[in-house]
Amino acid sequence: MREERGADFVQSLERGLAVIRAFDTDHPQLTLSDVARSTGLTRAAARRFLHTLVELGYVGTDGRLFSLRPRVLELGYAYLSSLSLPELAMPSMERLVERVRESCSMAVLDGDDVVYVARVPTKRIMSVVISVGTRFPAYATSMGRVLLTHQEPSRLDDYLDRVKLDPLTPKTITDREQLRAVLDQVRADGYCLVDEELEEGLRSMAVPVLDGDGRVVAALNVSAHTSRGTASAIRRDLLPPLRETAEAISADIARARHP
Repeated sequence: MREERGADFVQSLERGLAVIRAFDTDHPQLTLSDVARSTGLTRAAARRFLHTLVELGYVGTDGRLFSLRPRVLELGYAYLSSLSLPELAMPSMERLVERVRESCSMAVLDGDDVVYVARVPTKRIMSVVISVGTRFPAYATSMGRVLLTHQEPSRLDDYLDRVKLDPLTPKTITDREQLRAVLDQVRADGYCLVDEELEEGLRSMAVPVLDGDGRVVAALNVSAHTSRGTASAIRRDLLPPLRETAEAISADIARARHP
């Protein structure tokens, strides 16, 4: 059900941002018709928003195809520059990667997705290129499930009621009650292991990162190819150093916020 909007809600701003979000890794260039179809806008409305964004320097065009320009990064830079979390986390993440020889990422929950705010890669093990700002559906990721378990019960219920559980791989959980049971187990265990649900051949394990007041502010993960070993072996080898790293980052956050 669509959330009720207040009297101060500016629908034109919502639509303009939807136009920007229509562009992604799989769709770096779009025609006017593509944008209208993706956003649900009429062609006339999509044209007005696109040409406004072109005039402002956020979108470029060759007359037929539109694409984002580097200036759009300004929209996220204010958030990233004010967020000390990645800066605090990177040294510990780099030490973890050097120790376990697997990629490490940190993400926060944004709506129904996880958004990567820090990453230290090793060799590429996914078909999708991951960088700061990459988004994935929370239900199919280890970090997403960790973050979902720390939502208020009413917000989690609302999420489970509305989210579309697409089968990203043959192993992706698409049953709501099964997902709820998995989240209950994640909450009890204090970590999450996702086995080839986001991408075949990929296992990922995540734990929460806390602030100085004990609130979960992010999730930290390591990702490994299935060729590294069984899920049990990955849990045995990677969970202890992952937890140690998350605890070190949490301690750094606490010191930074409560010196």
